[in-house]
Amino acid sequence: MTTTERLSLPLVRLEGVSKGYGVGTGRVQVLDGVDLDLWAGETTSLVGQSGSGKSTLIGLIAGLMRPDAGHVCIAGRQTNALDEAGRAGLRAEQIGVVLQSDNLISFLTAVENVELAMGFGSRRGRVGRARELLAELGLADRMDHLPRQLSGGEAQRVAVAVALANEPELLLADEVVGQLDSATAAQVTELVFAASRDRGLAVLYVTHDEQLAGQAQHALRLGDRHILPA
Repeated sequence: MTTTERLSLPLVRLEGVSKGYGVGTGRVQVLDGVDLDLWAGETTSLVGQSGSGKSTLIGLIAGLMRPDAGHVCIAGRQTNALDEAGRAGLRAEQIGVVLQSDNLISFLTAVENVELAMGFGSRRGRVGRARELLAELGLADRMDHLPRQLSGGEAQRVAVAVALANEPELLLADEVVGQLDSATAAQVTELVFAASRDRGLAVLYVTHDEQLAGQAQHALRLGDRHILPA
């Protein structure tokens, strides 16, 4: 696929995606025929009740699982056709993921967590880039601290840095501010949105906060196994 062709298509496209868990009479259908486009440089928020399938959707886009039906395409590549190693490679190259908690390795400092996410290259180069990225996120004086020495908001900012470490094209954020106070939540949310503006990323931001959801360019709701406008 040429660069022109890629720019004319969404970075992420889901077509008729369905996913359920369990077997027989105990099977629960979580998603049923979901369609979704995510474009480079645009932010999309997703709200929905607990258990509505938001995290499942994130997992499908990230390639952590396969859909039961339908297709997930990222940058023109259909993830259904990739094996586990192929999906892991795509995730490492093009997708950054931020979760609500347990994002960081407890015995590594902030800069070491980011450096580890950068993969190959000289260690000196990785450390320099990691420190630069943390400084951009307002953590210049906290980068040599362990996760337990950071506040909740600082730890989430480090997690955003980890997600951005390999310069992905897609950023997936799953309830990253659920345990933060409103002011800190707004700061972390702005960092995620700034990554979209400054780096041209497609961002899918899952939240239960209607006000934060409304700040995205596209606000969607997941309910009754389908995606609807919020």
